[in-house]
Amino acid sequence: METFDAIVLGAGGAGLMAAAVAGQRGRRVVVLDHAEAPGKKILISGGGRCNFTNLHTAPDRYLSANPHFAKSALGRYTARDFLDMVERHGIAWHEKTLGQLFCDGSARAIVDMLLGECELGGATIRLGQPLGEIGHADGRFTVRHGDRGYTAPALVIATGGPSIPKMGATGVAYDIARRFGLKVVEPRPALVPLTLPGDEALFRALSGVATPVVARAGKAAFAEAALFTHRGLSGPAILQASSYWRHGEAVAIDFRPDASAGWLTSAKRARPRATLAQTLDLPARLAEVLAERLGVGELGATTDRALADAERRLSDWRFHPDGTEGCAKAEVTVGGIATDALSSKTMEARKVPGFYAVGEAVDVTGWLGGYNFQWAWASGWAAGQAILRPSA
Repeated sequence: METFDAIVLGAGGAGLMAAAVAGQRGRRVVVLDHAEAPGKKILISGGGRCNFTNLHTAPDRYLSANPHFAKSALGRYTARDFLDMVERHGIAWHEKTLGQLFCDGSARAIVDMLLGECELGGATIRLGQPLGEIGHADGRFTVRHGDRGYTAPALVIATGGPSIPKMGATGVAYDIARRFGLKVVEPRPALVPLTLPGDEALFRALSGVATPVVARAGKAAFAEAALFTHRGLSGPAILQASSYWRHGEAVAIDFRPDASAGWLTSAKRARPRATLAQTLDLPARLAEVLAERLGVGELGATTDRALADAERRLSDWRFHPDGTEGCAKAEVTVGGIATDALSSKTMEARKVPGFYAVGEAVDVTGWLGGYNFQWAWASGWAAGQAILRPSA
């Protein structure tokens, strides 16, 4: 049985950050993972360039049963703090839209940076073996990893959620949490494409068509692109809305978010022989389908009242998804280890001293665009700062 100050389960972003921070504070840390290589989700993120943070990070851009929980960690370890590390390692980066920061080169640079930080802290990383029995007695945790055993007074759960199972993701964090008496907020896919039922087949036939919209689900609204797929709806606006969508609810789309009131009747006065499809300023195939659904042809042959109704529907078009494409296509999950059992400052379970949960394993889920990585860095940093020596 090898002895450490902390055992970190999961060699993803949150786990590597926690190990690096604790190690550089003089703690002896071991990171255990069943995967053959560290940081697999980092490597595929952002099209292989890793959208590693967002300049507009703020607590109101995260979903949680406790919307205040993320404030402490995000406030103490900011996007600027992580960017400082990126620049210290000489990693070139650029900003895309909406504050999203990406590597100029490969996401591999972020993984190498985190591994370098772990090396600076002397952290041991053991990969490619199945996780076995986890025990807890006399203030110490024991973990079997393959044919080896490890013991430490601190255990950090950083195994993520079940999204993208082809990358090895599982729900093991929830099983471990329940074993230690912590509740789990039922997880569901988030940042995920939505599927449409058979009566919306006409829209599924638009597969590949994208256009800027405002998508609304619940009280949330997102102004980005929507994409029609052979199964339903996707694109950034839809992925964002999906985190707030619940089965049985509608998703509302504004196809002309920049249009002013009365724009169709004004168009009628200016070009009475133009058709609605010609007037919509949308991709031609989409414009034709919308006009057909609305039953509006030539503007001059349509009453002002009918045009006003068409305007209203185009600004609040209701889709009724019958589901999502599930964890296989979800970037993250909403839900996870309940925050009411954790300290928002240290990520430690109040009733199980030495037990920490970080990253996607916790019931904190960010918007699309680097927010979830920033939560991984911030929560991992918070736990790494808090881990004590056995004698402390």
